[in-house]
Amino acid sequence: MRKNWPSWTGYATALWSLAYGVLGVYWLYGGAGYPFAHVPNDRATASLLEGAPVHVVAPAMAVVGLGGAVLALVMTRIRPRGSALQTVAAVLAVSLALVIPDYTLIAVVALAPAILVFAFTGVPGAQGGVGDILYWHRVNLIILFVGGLLWAATALAYHRRTRNTCVSCGRGGHEPHWQRPEAALRWGRWAVTAAVVANLPYEFTRVAWYFGWPVGISDDFHRMMADTPGMLEMGLGLAVMAMAGGVLTHGLVHRWGEVYPRWIWFKAGQRVPPLLAIVPASIVAVVLIPAGLMNAQLPLDGDNWALNAPGILWVVWGAGLGAATYAYYLRRRTTCRRCGRGPTSRSGALVGRSSGPLGGSPRAGSRARALRRSRTR
Repeated sequence: MRKNWPSWTGYATALWSLAYGVLGVYWLYGGAGYPFAHVPNDRATASLLEGAPVHVVAPAMAVVGLGGAVLALVMTRIRPRGSALQTVAAVLAVSLALVIPDYTLIAVVALAPAILVFAFTGVPGAQGGVGDILYWHRVNLIILFVGGLLWAATALAYHRRTRNTCVSCGRGGHEPHWQRPEAALRWGRWAVTAAVVANLPYEFTRVAWYFGWPVGISDDFHRMMADTPGMLEMGLGLAVMAMAGGVLTHGLVHRWGEVYPRWIWFKAGQRVPPLLAIVPASIVAVVLIPAGLMNAQLPLDGDNWALNAPGILWVVWGAGLGAATYAYYLRRRTTCRRCGRGPTSRSGALVGRSSGPLGGSPRAGSRARALRRSRTR
């Protein structure tokens, strides 16, 4: 499935777009459940489209959805010609995954354990059920985010096909210098530094508030938070989680991110599976950016600037974490199952061969491994 992701993601994108296009037609003709309608404040989101009129948004949804279904199929099935189609796909990916959503995505990721506990135990029980937490306005943003990820995968696969590189791993006949492990480690360290430093203002202010120091907020607002049960504790908890995330981020450029250290006694000395770091880090990196963009749209009150200003830096945090994760991937990736390209041989040449737009056959990987074994005998 991993080897064939360029194909199935294209078809999944077409199916997603078709479904959302049909929903756009449904809402245009008065169907219930329009996800950006005005709702009570406790159910409203901070999405860019929140409160947008249905007669404006629904037709756009229908056109983009139905047209996007055709576009995704064309990009998956037809030989690529030019960059116009991948540009459209990239715009859709950025709009759906980063621009339209709000803080919902990072909140769901951060509070996922608590939501699971509440779903099965009802503790804490102030809400009427999970539906009071993940209501339709929020679930719709998650669906849009998934669509954005699908469009990003479709655009990436198409881009690789236009460059005649392997659609699965992106390798071509020559590996750029910046993608080599030693280079990736260097710029990956800078990315880790940017990611960790960008969130320091958020962490500092929330910890300070908990200990009675109203940094960046008025005394009255701090008193209100102190009088609201659990409010300061929630801020402290999120700050501690962010600090823990910063520590884990360092693992992307240190040895303990590749080999389990001694203090993890039951795994000590074993190699860390790359996906164990890449998947969660990638998810967090992507969901941070729309939350940061949302904070940039909110007002920065003079006495209460710290409510939203530190969150704007989440854009930098997400971008830095994403770059660091990509550098980690470049250093940990092995021979591609699709094209057979992989780590360099002793002579410095890339192992594997190229045979057309897909960059080789699946059997090339086994030939490359046999070649490496013969050289070590």
